[in-house]
Amino acid sequence: MRVTSFPLATLRDTPSEAEIISHQLLLKGGFIKRVSSGIYAYMPLMLRVIEKISLIIEKELNKIGCSKLLLPQLHPSELWKRSGRWEGYTEGEGIMFNLKDRQDRSFGLAPTHEEVITYIASEIVKSYKQLPFCFYQIQTKFRDEIRPRFGLMRGREFIMKDGYSFHSSKEDLIDFYKIMEKSYENIFENCGLKTLGVEADSGAIGGGASKEFMVTADSGEDSILFTKSGSYSANIEKAISLPSREKPLNNFSKSLIHTPNQKSIKDICKTNNLDPSQIVKVIIYKAKFEDKSEVPLLVCIRGDQTINDVKVFNLIDKTKKSNLITLSIIESDLEIKKNLNGLPIGFIGPDLEDELIKKNSSWEKKWVRIVDHSAFNLSNFISGANKVDFHKFFNSWKFIGDNYIEADIRNSKAGDYLDKDSSEILLEAKGIEIGHIFQLGQKYSEKLDAKFSNQKGLLENIWMGCYGIGVSRLAQAAIEQNHDKNGICWPIQISPFQVVLIATNLKDPIQEKLALSIYKEMQDYNIDVLFDDRDERAGVKFKDADLIGFPFRVIVGRDAVDNQVELISRSKKIQLKLSSNELIEKFLNESKLL
Repeated sequence: MRVTSFPLATLRDTPSEAEIISHQLLLKGGFIKRVSSGIYAYMPLMLRVIEKISLIIEKELNKIGCSKLLLPQLHPSELWKRSGRWEGYTEGEGIMFNLKDRQDRSFGLAPTHEEVITYIASEIVKSYKQLPFCFYQIQTKFRDEIRPRFGLMRGREFIMKDGYSFHSSKEDLIDFYKIMEKSYENIFENCGLKTLGVEADSGAIGGGASKEFMVTADSGEDSILFTKSGSYSANIEKAISLPSREKPLNNFSKSLIHTPNQKSIKDICKTNNLDPSQIVKVIIYKAKFEDKSEVPLLVCIRGDQTINDVKVFNLIDKTKKSNLITLSIIESDLEIKKNLNGLPIGFIGPDLEDELIKKNSSWEKKWVRIVDHSAFNLSNFISGANKVDFHKFFNSWKFIGDNYIEADIRNSKAGDYLDKDSSEILLEAKGIEIGHIFQLGQKYSEKLDAKFSNQKGLLENIWMGCYGIGVSRLAQAAIEQNHDKNGICWPIQISPFQVVLIATNLKDPIQEKLALSIYKEMQDYNIDVLFDDRDERAGVKFKDADLIGFPFRVIVGRDAVDNQVELISRSKKIQLKLSSNELIEKFLNESKLL
C-alpha cells in the first residue's frame, strides 16, 4: 500500500478531549475520528488493526470448534422482558438505547445478545445429541453510557466479540469454560499483549463463575487485587480477604456518648480519642425489585472499611423471587423526608427498631439487616444511639437476635491478608478489562424456555456459557501497554502495517528505483508494507512513522548508491545498515515471521 492512495491524517497538537495517552495517540495518529460523544469513525489505519485482531480471534475460536454467525442488532422488547432485564436496561440509568416502530412495538439496540441467542437455541435444539456447540460473532454493540470517555474505552458504539456455548450438563459447561479460558489466553498472547486473568463478578449478565482478562495500566478504571506469587487475583468487586485487626476497645467508661454534630467517623474519632476500627457505621439502602416492591436495608460495617455495593446487590438479589433492579443509598433530603422522616440520620445504630420506619405502602415493614464480618467480629464497639447528637457503647451483638444476615460485603484492599492461613498480602493495580467469560448456567434457558430432551427422555433446561472480548477496546488497551514519548509501538501481530518504507528523497532517481524495488519484493513475500511515497520532507515522514507506531522502518537514503539501506526496529531499538539484498531475510528473522 502507498501512502498517496492511503491518506494519513496525523495531528501535531494533542486534542483537548483526550484525557489518556492511548486516546491522544489514536486521535493524533488519525486512527479514529470523533463523530459525536462516545461515537467514532474507524479510519483505514484503525480498521486494519481491528481486522487483524478479529482474524486472531476467529482462528483461535475456530480451532476449538466454535461456529461464527451474525445476529440482529435490533431486539424486540418481548425477549428482554421474558429474561427480566428490559426494565433494568432501559429505565433510570439503564444502558440500552430503545425505540418504537410505526406499530408502536418496543425494540432495543443490542448491548449484548443473551436473549436473542437463547431464543434461537430454543428453536433449534431438541435433543442432547445436538449438544454441545458454541456460536460467536464479531459486530457493533450499543450502550447509552452516562459519561462516555477515554475514546474507545467507554463509548456508546463499539466492536465486540461475543460467544455463547450450549451444554447438556453443568460438568460439560465447566469443562468448556476451562477450554475457553485457555483460548482467551492464547488470543491475547497472539495479539502481543500481557494480560492478567482475575476472578470477577458476573454483574448484569448473571450466572455463576466468571473471569475477567485485564491489561494492567495506570489509566485503567478497574482495581485489581493480587498476590505477589500470583496465587490469587480478583477484581475489587469480587475480592475476598481479611482486614487488618481492629484496635481493642476495653474498659470504655461511658455507655452513652454525647457527640454533637459528629456525624462522620473522622469527627467521632478525633473528638473522643477513638480509632475507626472501633466503630460500626450504619448505612441505609433501598432495594427496588422488578415486582415494584421496595425494601429498606440496614447495612453495618466496621468504621475503617468500605461497603462493596456489588456484594450487597448480589446478596439481596438471592433473597427474593423477583429480580433486584436497583440498589441505592438513601442520602438525598427528599428521599429521607419521604421514607425516613424523623430518623436521626448520622446517628443511626445497628439496633434501630423496625417500628421507626415511616409507614410507606411500597416498603416492607421490617429492615433487612446486613452485618459485615468485620463488624460482627467486634466484641466491643461504638455506634449510633438512634438519638440526635448521641452514640453509645455496645459490648455484644445479642440485641440483634436472629433478624440479620452476616456476610462479606466489604471492599478488600491492598495490605489485607489473603486469608487466616496465609502470610501473603494483597497488592493493587489498575486494569483495563478486555475480555470476560461467564458460566451462565440455566439462567436464560429457564426464562426463555430453551430445553432439550435428555438421555432419559425428560425435558431439561440447557446449560449455557457466555464469552466476550472488547475488540475495539483491546486495540486501544494495546496502546496503553505499548507506547513511548514519540508515539505508539504496536505489537507486530496487530499493527496496521508491519513495516513502513521511507525514501528520504524520492526526487533522487537512485533512491526511488531502490525503494520501488524493495516495495515490490516485500509485497511478493506477503510482507504487510506501507510505502511512504509522499512529496514530504524526511523529518515529517519519520515523525509520522513514530506517531503511528510501525514496528519496523526501512530507510532508503544517500547510501542507496551503494545499495545500502537501514532497518530499524521500533520496540527493540535496533538499527542495522545492510545491503538491500539481505533486507528481506534479515527482516523476517528480526520480526520472527519465519
